[in-house]
Amino acid sequence: MQRRSLMWILWPSFLVGAATSATVFALVDPLDITFLGYLQATRQQVYAGGFFLFWLMAALSSALTLHMAPRGQILDEFGDPIEG
Repeated sequence: MQRRSLMWILWPSFLVGAATSATVFALVDPLDITFLGYLQATRQQVYAGGFFLFWLMAALSSALTLHMAPRGQILDEFGDPIEG
């Protein structure tokens, strides 16, 4: 995968992960969250884990979008190739 493709995937997903993390943890107290019914984590562990989970989900979404994007030559309305 090219570096440019990685940039197209990771940077927007980082921003979405940060915004989602800020929104979720503005509404939910991390100390109220328990894992598997009995595991208690610190605030910082839940913040970090939540951020990386949201970043991963957004990165997978961006990667899938890039994978499904058309790869052929882009043509204008007259059928001539657009140079970019």
